[in-house]
Formats: sequence, C-alpha cells, structure tokens
Amino acid sequence: MNKSFDDLLSPGIDIVMEASAIVRDNWNRPHDITHKGAIDLVTETDVKVQAFLREALSKLLPEANFIGEEECSANADPAKGLCWIVDPVDGTTNFVHRIPMVGVSVALCDDGRPVLGIIDAPMLTECFYAVKGGGAWLNGQRVQVSETASVQNALVATGFPYDPLPDFAGIMRRLANILPTTQGLRRLGAASLDLAYVACGRLDAFYECGLKPWDMAAGWLIVMEAGGMISDFNGAPVKFGAPLCASNGRVHEAILKLLTAGQ
Repeated sequence: MNKSFDDLLSPGIDIVMEASAIVRDNWNRPHDITHKGAIDLVTETDVKVQAFLREALSKLLPEANFIGEEECSANADPAKGLCWIVDPVDGTTNFVHRIPMVGVSVALCDDGRPVLGIIDAPMLTECFYAVKGGGAWLNGQRVQVSETASVQNALVATGFPYDPLPDFAGIMRRLANILPTTQGLRRLGAASLDLAYVACGRLDAFYECGLKPWDMAAGWLIVMEAGGMISDFNGAPVKFGAPLCASNGRVHEAILKLLTAGQ
C-alpha cells in the first residue's frame, strides 16, 4: 500500500463528525451507565459510537486492525501493521455530568506510530486533525504550539488514573513540584483534548501516567505536527503504556525536571 495517508483524512473527518453527532443526540438523554471499575464509567453512547466507528473505519481501510476503548479485534497489536485506535467518548465522566470537555478520538497507526489523527469536541464544535507531514489543523485553520519559553509562565494540564492509590505518592509529588512553579495547573478530564490544546497553544504542557493507546494516539500526532514535543518523563521517545509528557518543546526540559524531581 502507498504509505501516503492524505486521502484518508477527509473521509476520516466525515466519519468522526457522524460519530460526534451521536454524542450530541444523546447529550441530554438519560444515560444507561455501567462500571468497568469503581469509578470507570461506560454508557450506551460509548458503545454505540464505537460500533459505528468500527464499521465505518473498517470500510474505509479494510486491511487495518481496530482497537477501541470498549473492545478490540482479537490479537490486535497497536505496534504492528496498520491499526485504527479509537476512543469513542473520551471523558465519559464529563459526558455523564454534561461537562462539555468530551472528545471523539480516532488515530491510524502504522507499526506503532500514528500517521493520522482526528479529535473532535462534539459539544464545542472544534475538530483538530493531522496527517503525518501535513501540519496540525483546527476547523480548517493551521495551528501551532505556544511560544512560552519560561516554565513560570507555562499553563500545564494533567490527568489522574481511575485508581490513583498505587501511585498516589508519585501523583502528589509531581503535583507539589508543578503547581507552585508554573502559571497554573488544569485538569480537563479528557486526555485527547489536553493534547489538542497543547497543539493549538492553549496549554503549554500536559503530563499523565497510565494512558491507554486510545487516550493518546491521535493527540500524539497532532502535537508533533503542531511543532511540539512528546516524550516519557525521562525524555525518552514516547511509546504506548509509558508516562507521557507533551509540550511546546520550549519548556519541555524544565517540565521533565519537575516531574522527576524527588524520585
């Protein structure tokens, strides 16, 4: 197959927009909520959106595997071959409480590296997208990371795992290092939007541990195409399952020092 994925972007955006319409249609309706964990929620909308995306994306690129938050193809490996990686409703807890920080996130990976990424915020009418080598875009306008160069002027976002107890000391240590040193700390509740906001310059950095491939795949590419930087907390190249730090690049080293101080 031709390794140019440009032709998939426009139909991919159309598919994500249809998925977002499902989210909007269900926004004000009573939700059928179940629990995957003590506070890890799933609704009928998550399931419905993922089923739609699985069918539509499989038609768009039949040879690609599929991995989604709610279920995935047997033996699908995001590090091997072509693979769609989908979060049907990123920020389900926000969705349940009708907080509009919700994203539909779709990425196409080729041997573990994202080559196409689309993040739509259904309730905010903002669609972020990128294809490898083509820059990062928001609603048709090219975006880039911020020019903030001082960590003291950096607005940083983070997220927390559904079960914070195993790394509670680490979470609190990182908060204690970041909070008093930066301009401020935000917690949006949807990692896809955190990454999209780094890409368009609203945030200067974002960090989180325990992200799944569907939380980060699309945003990973969009940040990189916007001129940003992504690594693990030690500065090594990012990989699925590792702690993630994304930034405008200018404050990256300083943020990493704060994240690892006192380990």
